[in-house]
Order: sequence, then structure tokens, then C-alpha cells
Amino acid sequence: MRTVYVNGDYLPETEATVSIFDRGFLMADGVYEVTSVLDGKLIDFAGHLARLERSLSELDMKKPAAFDDLLDIHRELVRVNDITDGLVYLQVTRGSDGDRDFAFPDPATTEPTLVLFTQSKPGLADNPAAKAGIKVIGIEDIRWGRRDIKTVQLLYPSMGKMMAKAAGADDAWMVEDGHVTEGTSNNAYIVKGGRIITRQLSNDILHGITRAAVLRFAREAQMQVEERPFTIDEAKAADEAFVTSASAFVMPVVEIDGAVIGTGKPGPVATRLREIYLEESRKAGV
Repeated sequence: MRTVYVNGDYLPETEATVSIFDRGFLMADGVYEVTSVLDGKLIDFAGHLARLERSLSELDMKKPAAFDDLLDIHRELVRVNDITDGLVYLQVTRGSDGDRDFAFPDPATTEPTLVLFTQSKPGLADNPAAKAGIKVIGIEDIRWGRRDIKTVQLLYPSMGKMMAKAAGADDAWMVEDGHVTEGTSNNAYIVKGGRIITRQLSNDILHGITRAAVLRFAREAQMQVEERPFTIDEAKAADEAFVTSASAFVMPVVEIDGAVIGTGKPGPVATRLREIYLEESRKAGV
């Protein structure tokens, strides 16, 4: 049985509770981060912590009391749950003032709720999908306008995953004003003529921690990077496509809306970037 963390206590998962009046439950008034664990070490932890702080600030949400101790909490959960490869999920909500109201509760009297748990994923870095590539479909992006804040409002991305599943695909790329924003839980890229193309940072997409690392490694490897929107038709005509996320790392995309990308197999750019990311991230793990 897993040990989880709830508001200062390490508990068996069956004993963990949160108020039914918690605003995360009633209003999706919460933010989260997911940090990968490889070889028992946390990957890109500093980046996830920085983004968490930004998300809290953008929503004027109080930092949890244990904020400075988050690294210790992550490490303890990894230790007690014996996680070699897997994930640590962290969620902060605005808490509960004992009733339901659209107005924010007074932060002076209402503490945020802090929850963490682990997920064991043996062989996380050896996902066979990375060798075969995944298939995606395009769907309309109808989310709210602040996708840069990593909130728990994940209903439409979940619906997108199910649309993809119903279409016999693995994931969906969301499209707004004719251009791809991002995947349901990842950032999206194409490769054309050796040039990596991905949408620039704005409120329209999540500022991916893996995205930042991969683009840094790409530039260090003398690869050309162009940050701009691209269309589904551009993607269909690309040499390669791929996505990045904390749990998938660099994942090749070999088909979009039934159209085969490039050779229909993972290309050299995505393959090399995955190798570099995993190698460098393992060395820098904490």
C-alpha cells in the first residue's frame, strides 16, 4: 500500500482524506506538478518547483506551509514507496473554509491543501512506444485562455484523450485558429529540413519543463530551433514530429489524422533528442 502526503502527514493511501468543501474538488481551484523519477532520482525538480511557484502566483494562491520542504517530501515519498522509476504527483488547492462560495476564502484564515503521491512505473524510460512512435489526431482547442497555468482543470484534455482512443490513435493535438497549440498533456513539435519547429511560449500553451530542457539540449547540439505556430497540414508534410512531457520525455509521432509522417518510423532528430535528454537528466537528477 502506498504512503501519501496530506497537509503535513504521511499516511497510508486508504486513510488519506480531503474535505468535501475543498475548492480543488468544488471549483478545480488548484494547481499541480508531476516530477519523473529515474533510478530513484527526481528529474528536472528545480524547474517543476519554479513553475509551481509561478502557477500559485498567477492565481494569487497562498504557498503551502511546507513549500520550502517540498524536495524533502518528494524524496521521502520516493524512499518509503521504494520508487526506482515512476512519478511524484503534487497538488496545491486554495483549501476549504467549510462551505461553497465563488469568492476566494480569506488566505489569512484558510490554509491551502497540499497533497502528494507516487506512481511506480518500472522501465519508464524504456517505453516501447518510443521505438514505434505514436499516432495523433487533431481536435479543436476549446480550453480557457490561460493554459500557461498548470491547473487541475483537465476535463477537456481528458476528453481529447478519449477522442483519440475512439479514433484508434494514442493522443490528440489541439488546434486553435488553424494552428496547433499543444497535445493533451504535452508540447508538440515538427521537424522539417533538420529544423525543429514548435509553438512559442505564451498564455496559449503550458510552459513545459521538459520542453525547456529539450530545446536547450537541441541548441547545444547545434540543431536549429524555430519557435512559431504550425498547422496540421505542415505537420503532415514534415520529416518528423514528436512531443515532450515529464512522463514521456521525447516521444516520436509517426501519424497525424491518418497521414504518415516521414518514413512512418521515429526519425533521427527525435531519437537523438530522447537519448540526450535521458542521459543529461539522469546525470542531473536529485
